[in-house]
Amino acid sequence: MSTDERTAPKKIRLKVEEKLRPLTLPNFITLLRMAIVPFFVIAVAEGNFRLALWIFLIAGLTDALDGWLARKLDMQSVIGAFLDPIADKVLVVTAYVTLTIPMGQEIVIPLWLAILALFRDFLIMLVVLVLYLVEDIRRFPPSVLGRACTFMHVGTIAVVLIANLALVPWWIPELCFYLSFSLVILSGFNYIYRSSRFIEEVRAEKAAENQN
Repeated sequence: MSTDERTAPKKIRLKVEEKLRPLTLPNFITLLRMAIVPFFVIAVAEGNFRLALWIFLIAGLTDALDGWLARKLDMQSVIGAFLDPIADKVLVVTAYVTLTIPMGQEIVIPLWLAILALFRDFLIMLVVLVLYLVEDIRRFPPSVLGRACTFMHVGTIAVVLIANLALVPWWIPELCFYLSFSLVILSGFNYIYRSSRFIEEVRAEKAAENQN
């Protein structure tokens, strides 16, 4: 057996480990963002909306920081690519549900909006699972509408927290609720449409490869 043949498995293992790299600084910050979510819930439950707002802002800063560090320090990894959106979704979903439950606060997120937002997320996860299991599609980038919906959810959470701390005109939270509702519906239908088109494109590419 030649030297190259003996070292090939080791090189492959090193490449896999390099790609995964679970214990990087950006991944640690991402995990930290997930770890502070329970403290957000506790702060809201105790009526400490100032602390809840600070926790939410810190979580947002860590979201920007871990991505910047991953690019700056060349620490991008497969695990980080999965962890980052999961951490974002855990924070937003938890905040939405927590702020929907009346705990003595003056402003709450309407139940109908929370149900629609959660159903949209469930639908997206179901579609992703189907794409992976049936079509072996491992990557499906978010759309502009999807990013806008997430941004509006974050804005709505921030406005509700602020509205429970200071006097905010009644129409501002209402505007956030209905803008979020519109983007939930639009991005949901857009996601289904893009999924069907994406499947057609992947099947056409596979058919062309088989013919060649």
